[in-house]
Amino acid sequence: MSMQMIECDVVIVGAGGAGLRAAVEVALLAPTLNCVVISKVRATRSHTGTAQGGIAAALGNEEPDNPIWHAFDTVKGGDWLGDQDAIEIMCNEAPQGIIDLEHMGMRFSRNSDGKISQRRFGGHTRDFGKAAVRRSCYSADRTGHEMMHTLYQQCLKHRIQFLEEYSVTELVVDLGTACGVIAYNIMDGAWAAIRAKAVLFATGGKCRMYQVTSNAQASTGDGMAIAAYAGIPLEDMEFVQFHPTGLLRVGILASEALRGEGGILRNQKGERFMERYAPTIKDLAPRDLISRCIYMEGREGRAFVADDGSYYVGLDLTHLPAEVFEKKIPEVCSFARTYLGIEPRQEPVPVQPTAHYAMGGIPTDAKCRVRADHRGNFIAGFFAAGECACASVHGANRLGTNALVELVVFGKLMGRNAVEYVKGAQPAPWPKEAGEFSRQEFARILEAKGGEKVGAIKKDLRRLMMDHVGVFRTDATVTRALESLKELRERMRKVAIQDRSPVYNTALMEAFELRHLIDLSIIIARGALERKETRGGHARDDFPNRDDQNWRKHTMAYWRGDGSVELAFLEVNKTIEERDPEHFAPKVRKY
Repeated sequence: MSMQMIECDVVIVGAGGAGLRAAVEVALLAPTLNCVVISKVRATRSHTGTAQGGIAAALGNEEPDNPIWHAFDTVKGGDWLGDQDAIEIMCNEAPQGIIDLEHMGMRFSRNSDGKISQRRFGGHTRDFGKAAVRRSCYSADRTGHEMMHTLYQQCLKHRIQFLEEYSVTELVVDLGTACGVIAYNIMDGAWAAIRAKAVLFATGGKCRMYQVTSNAQASTGDGMAIAAYAGIPLEDMEFVQFHPTGLLRVGILASEALRGEGGILRNQKGERFMERYAPTIKDLAPRDLISRCIYMEGREGRAFVADDGSYYVGLDLTHLPAEVFEKKIPEVCSFARTYLGIEPRQEPVPVQPTAHYAMGGIPTDAKCRVRADHRGNFIAGFFAAGECACASVHGANRLGTNALVELVVFGKLMGRNAVEYVKGAQPAPWPKEAGEFSRQEFARILEAKGGEKVGAIKKDLRRLMMDHVGVFRTDATVTRALESLKELRERMRKVAIQDRSPVYNTALMEAFELRHLIDLSIIIARGALERKETRGGHARDDFPNRDDQNWRKHTMAYWRGDGSVELAFLEVNKTIEERDPEHFAPKVRKY
């Protein structure tokens, strides 16, 4: 099988917010460098475009705000697991990130003074937690869409080369240096080897292994899995965020912006139940807390129960003025009408926790350099940013609107640091065996004659993860999940597909991605079993308290080819806490 060789200076895998922002930065700093962006979907279809509510920055346009308050909320919201050097960079650089986007032409919603408007969002406060603050900049409820198109247009302006509908299947590393990637052209079945001096991953999330999820079909954790197969550990994978307000059964988000504009969560009795759990900021508590509260309301008989036995509550918007519906939340309300047949102006929208975001991922430092191990070594020329990466700005739980600002700040930083690296780098030797793993795996799928079907295995996987490694976990449920995941991995080897065509063979791609989902599920479950505490997005019924003495550390999961996982640990960076223990030392997380 032939393989086209493409030579470039910088290859960026992923065309969402982080990847596009990195490409723009490369073009601005070094326009003579040859930069290639690879995406397995059309660039403007990347998942960043679905982000609704906003992007956090302490601009202070509506009321006083400060980056250090933003940092405090991020550390606290992440349940004191976030790395504070990276958090400080993100919060300090956030205002400039907004200004950069505005100067590129992004259309933000405006207040009466003509400034960028800001709204409240869960977990964002002023004066170190005293009251909610308006920190989220937004473009109605289409913020990610506006950001994506703004950055894509900038890439076109700077003549960035795109390879769209190419699926990267392998990271090529030789002697600790990233050499490039192997990619499969979904359109015609051809293979390409992209050799580069710097490899940048911005491949997004992985939550398609859960039955109810807000993630797009393409969010199958490819970048994380590919890095793991190359021997790179994955960090804090047990921390999966369940957004509390996914549309019932569908999983599409009823954005936190709805609560930021005054929406109220009500249980079956019509009570505003979050007053019991977070009396200060109520419905604007962090996502992990609200998701657990919905389950607790259900266990105590106060939530609604769906046909499948899952719990849900009502999101009451009926009291909001018409102007809010028309100008600030039009798209989210249309989702409720389209998918549930609910008119939000007249009745509460049924919502339930939905798998939404991966706090863990490819381990990086605050410069976006990918860690080779837990001992302080790095893969030369390999960078990562966005949801696929873990600089650990989100710790154990991400605050709403911190995702987009992470993409902007660390996408820019990744591009800048890649340019600096490339200036003194030579192309690494290209290993002869590069691409063999990918071609053998695709050949195995195409030639398999077993009786298993991708759809059946995926259905079993999603139900298994939702039931046993979901909002709440125990030793028994996670152990059961690991045993079942091994069985699913064996069944995966017997998958047969009917389509043998090289042209748009979606069945082939779905079978290939299934391996990623199952293997990443094993890594998630392995970390969840080991971490014997409740922290952020990881809640153990059998260990209901946070344990800072033994578990304030990152898990580093090494994938082994036989399906096993070895765990090591990495210390949490505490630079702000060391300067200001009064505000930043760990406390019981109250709102």
